[in-house]
Amino acid sequence: MRISLNTFNWADNILAAFIFFTRLPFWRLRQPNPHAYETVVEHWPLTGWLTGGLTAVALWGGSMLLPYTTAVAVALLLRVLLTGALHEDGLADFCDGFGGGGNDRERILAIMKDSHIGTYGVLGLVLYYLLLASCLLSMTPEKAAITIMAADPFCKMIAAQVIQMMPYARTADTAKNKVVYRKFSWKAGISLMIQGGLPIAIIWWVFGLPIDIIFYPCIVLYLLYLLLHHRLNGYTGDCCGAIFLLTELSFYMATIILW
Repeated sequence: MRISLNTFNWADNILAAFIFFTRLPFWRLRQPNPHAYETVVEHWPLTGWLTGGLTAVALWGGSMLLPYTTAVAVALLLRVLLTGALHEDGLADFCDGFGGGGNDRERILAIMKDSHIGTYGVLGLVLYYLLLASCLLSMTPEKAAITIMAADPFCKMIAAQVIQMMPYARTADTAKNKVVYRKFSWKAGISLMIQGGLPIAIIWWVFGLPIDIIFYPCIVLYLLYLLLHHRLNGYTGDCCGAIFLLTELSFYMATIILW
């Protein structure tokens, strides 16, 4: 049986996404081509199937053995361990940069690249986790687990759109991870929509999740796009992580309001 080179490229690109967006030892399977990391955003929602699924199982299963508050804390801790706090790091840098950089584009970028966390970053993370935990505790364990499985891949799909909407604000040499994400083709765009939309479609069909929940993250994405366009005229990897967490948070809030 003949296997085309494109098959290996496709597998490399998916593997690179799981290596980049999680801390699980996928790198032991194979070391992808370095160029594969330029495509990781195209498979970002697929990694959400794993992180969202494991987080949901931890929350729902933990609630059967532990007080619900403790189960929520354990589930959130597991997600941080799975991702290495990659997105939280982006949110902290985003808050520091836009909180302390004013309208100075270069200062914002310099603050976001600084490895130290500032006051705005600490406040951003504390408030984010207070709101996130409050949202999950406002739901039953079953509903919270279902919402996590829908929100994680869907909001990663939403956050990925920012790379199509504006240019990268840095160059590969000055990027924190030395990678500039490429704009995806129409085929990759369809794949991205399936990865992010399939879980939420199944949950809508089986559990009756109100479909208008999806508009809330889209509104938040647009507002963040306006902010990035005005201040940076571009995006960074930190911005992608922050957009994911903030759109996901709006998904949970919408769930409480509508479901």
